[in-house]
Amino acid sequence: MNAEELRRVGEFCQTPFYVFDERELADQISRIREVLPPHTNICFAMKANPFVVGPVSRLVDRLEACSTGEARICQAAGVDPSQVVVSGVAKDPARMRELIAGGAGIGHFTCESRLQFEMLSGLAHEARTHIDLLLRLSNGSQFGMDAATILELAAACANDPYVTIRGIQYFTGTQKTSPKRIAREVAKLDRFVAEVGRAYGSPLAEMEYGAGLPVEYFERDPKAVRQTELEPALALSRALADASFDGQVTIELGRRIAATCGTYVTRVVDAKQVDGQNVAIVDGGMHQITYYGHAMAMKQPPCRALLPHGDASLRWTVCGSLCTTNDILVKQMPLGDLAVGDLIAFDKAGAYCMTEGMSLFLSRDLPAIVWRDRAGRLALLRDRIETAPLNSVRPL
Repeated sequence: MNAEELRRVGEFCQTPFYVFDERELADQISRIREVLPPHTNICFAMKANPFVVGPVSRLVDRLEACSTGEARICQAAGVDPSQVVVSGVAKDPARMRELIAGGAGIGHFTCESRLQFEMLSGLAHEARTHIDLLLRLSNGSQFGMDAATILELAAACANDPYVTIRGIQYFTGTQKTSPKRIAREVAKLDRFVAEVGRAYGSPLAEMEYGAGLPVEYFERDPKAVRQTELEPALALSRALADASFDGQVTIELGRRIAATCGTYVTRVVDAKQVDGQNVAIVDGGMHQITYYGHAMAMKQPPCRALLPHGDASLRWTVCGSLCTTNDILVKQMPLGDLAVGDLIAFDKAGAYCMTEGMSLFLSRDLPAIVWRDRAGRLALLRDRIETAPLNSVRPL
């Protein structure tokens, strides 16, 4: 969004705020589909941005909910339950019973362990309801199961009337920049899906790969190897084309889908010099804007003054409203002659920023969240929320 559009949002609600742009969200998904092979499904990992699940559900094939709370957000947004796969490393049996036996209509679940398999299978039998499982293959981390466990469970589940092993889910991390790594991982998954199908007694219907396609947040080091943001996506497309699997391929993405649709806007509340350095204090901070790999402004995030004036070369260190020396958003950024009341925008803030921060620290209000539709109309998705009641106790 350009500066004039963002200033108009600033007249619509008080800073700080997030604004999510529907047009950019749709364009980003279209760009991803153009790179992937035909008929590849896209799954949106809604943990990246739960506020856009309604519009996103009309643009992607599936949404991944990593908790019962996220599943409820999907229900409240009117998402078709058949689009939702319930994932997550910790699945509470009572909540899973609610989803399986309570008529929620969700039939897809991931399985992270033998215990989860036994729990989900038992609930399906108890409710006499059919469920599809995606067994998660571990990459050596705490997530998922090793290959031997998956093969054993698949063999034991053959001919189960209430449980179908639909496929394998494989997620190995985010911000993957190595085309060779992506190619190796897809090839490994391709081989393993075939092996599990043989153990299961029939070919699996789906393989899901968490591609972790990167978002370029920071200014590049001039000495760094030049690589376009598109190269990992092209490597993914080539690897999928080379795979022997002929079932449904699903690519799970969160950050890459949502990042560019969001902007965080905060207002300068103090401007001063400290030992010859220009310092601006804003009404936001690190509790509300965070980028993967960003700590104490050691890297320069996408930041701009919305109404630059004066000497454009003037450099500022922008600090947030928290009482901690860690709350530095950007260092020595040329932002012009900043003054109290000026607006500063942080771009690529559509993924994780609004949920990952230490939002309850100092009992600052949660920012408003604004939606901008394709026609440019603004709508308030969430008003400011006071956090002081959450940090208060009842009188003893």
